Amino acid sequence: MKVLLTGAGGFIPSHVAEELAGRGHEVRALVHYNSRGSWGHLQGFNPALRDRLEVHLGDVTDAFQTRRLAQGCDAIVHMAALIGIPYSYQAPDSYLATNTQGTLNILEAARSAGVQRVIVTSTSEVYGTARYTPIDEAHPLQAQSPYAASKIGADKLAEAYFRSFDLPVVVLRPFNTYGPRQSERAVIPTILAQALAGREEIRLGSLAPRRDLTFVEDTARAFALALEAPGIAGEEIHFGQGWAVSVGELAERCLAAANSQARIVQENERVRPEKSEVGLLLCNPAKARQLLGWQPQVTLDEGLARTVDFIRAHPEYYKAGSYTI
Repeated sequence: MKVLLTGAGGFIPSHVAEELAGRGHEVRALVHYNSRGSWGHLQGFNPALRDRLEVHLGDVTDAFQTRRLAQGCDAIVHMAALIGIPYSYQAPDSYLATNTQGTLNILEAARSAGVQRVIVTSTSEVYGTARYTPIDEAHPLQAQSPYAASKIGADKLAEAYFRSFDLPVVVLRPFNTYGPRQSERAVIPTILAQALAGREEIRLGSLAPRRDLTFVEDTARAFALALEAPGIAGEEIHFGQGWAVSVGELAERCLAAANSQARIVQENERVRPEKSEVGLLLCNPAKARQLLGWQPQVTLDEGLARTVDFIRAHPEYYKAGSYTI
């Protein structure tokens, strides 16, 4: 298939681009416009697959451009988003513009182009703190941050377009993803970058929240399977490991992977508002197994070791100790 992939220069989408190209698909990649002409993480795209990659700079908030880029495509994988939760406290309108209005633009572009499948990327943050565990797709949605609210809006637009216009849309909802190329905005690279820089103290926010963590290559494979699986239009499908780890325990495992003896220090600047912090996200991945045939293949410790290798090889990507919102 020829696939329009939005947000393609980002952490997870760049891995999805490689996965799709490796499976023989042609990827029309939309990378957020910048004056440097940078392709983000697509800069290091596998040279052997380069002839399956077509890169455009732009923005999903531009409805004219999204409609033009969708023409001639068989499918759309929509991953463009503003994702930092702390920044959503400061710039909520930006989140609505990109995450909600941007999704509306993609859905309209898909209708116009007559694509065979649209995958809208959701997030486990739409569930808020778990009311029961493990969380299945019937769990109530609860917006505990402006980011989560903007993504719930996007998910509901996808549902509305399936029900109103028979648009063949699938909402795919990863639980927390980690791995090579992830920015220091996320907790694992925050810990590892500080540890590998030789810091004696690792500064973090709250240590109590528990997360279900999936290695990025497993996440990318889920997107490829959702693109190819028959009979799943209109479905919401989430995926994760099916077990959760606290930030405190995760920090200890990260330090072990980095061979660091540093101390963990909680820093108030990094702590989210009490009612906004999501305490527990724990996935029930049964639907993903049933409909996609998806199973995680990379253990947490293996994934951490591979992330350590990447950060060691690319110290220029990280500013150890600084707080990135």
